[in-house]
Amino acid sequence: MYAWTTTVFVLLGEVVGILFNFLRPRAEVGAFGGKSAVGKVGDFPVGSVTTFGQSRFYLVHLEDGFLALYRVCPHLGCMVPWSAEEQRFLCPCHAAVFNMTGEVLAGPPPRPLDLFPVEIVDGEITVDTGTIVQRSSFEESQLVKP
Repeated sequence: MYAWTTTVFVLLGEVVGILFNFLRPRAEVGAFGGKSAVGKVGDFPVGSVTTFGQSRFYLVHLEDGFLALYRVCPHLGCMVPWSAEEQRFLCPCHAAVFNMTGEVLAGPPPRPLDLFPVEIVDGEITVDTGTIVQRSSFEESQLVKP
């Protein structure tokens, strides 16, 4: 009888441990789904597009500010690479083309590339990949000024 009771309590403990592990947040600093401190404003020259692979975004520094563009195409979810040579984002799945602000120039996507919120505090840039912002067009107000 004691063996059965002990076995039940051990199994119950295992189940509670597995549930606890499953339910606890896993977002690490810098990982997708959390906030990433990416560097100082001066680390990114105007006109640059910097890839953050683990966090799945591009940090674009335009003349008037910064954008964090989600690397996923809004058409079918393909990863969209940046072509420095052509100064455009080129989706390999259905030949979609996006400019530096993420606007659709060609192809089937229904909207521009999605954004992540950017914060600049004391010259430090932080991107929140836990919040995806869909948009219908590019507007100057989407730029975060240093």
